[in-house]
Amino acid sequence: MQVDASELDQLQSDYKAAVEEWIAAIKQEEDLASVNHSVAEVDKWEAAHFAEDKVRGKVLNLKRKYEDALRKEFFGF
Repeated sequence: MQVDASELDQLQSDYKAAVEEWIAAIKQEEDLASVNHSVAEVDKWEAAHFAEDKVRGKVLNLKRKYEDALRKEFFGF
C-alpha cells in the first residue's frame, strides 16, 4: 500500500518545522541558563526547560508519524 507523496511531503515538513521550533526552545533555555543567579531568573529558566520538553515531545511524535508513513511506503507495513 503506497502513501501519497504529498502526505509524505507534509509529514516531513511538519517534522522539520517542529525541529526548528525545538532548536529555538533549546536556545531560549540555554540563554536563560546564562543569566544572573536570582530566584526570578531561575524560575524563567525552569519554565523554559518545561517548554523545551513539551516541544521535544511534539518532535518525537511527528518523527514517529513520518517514520511510520515511510515504512508503509517502502515496506508495506
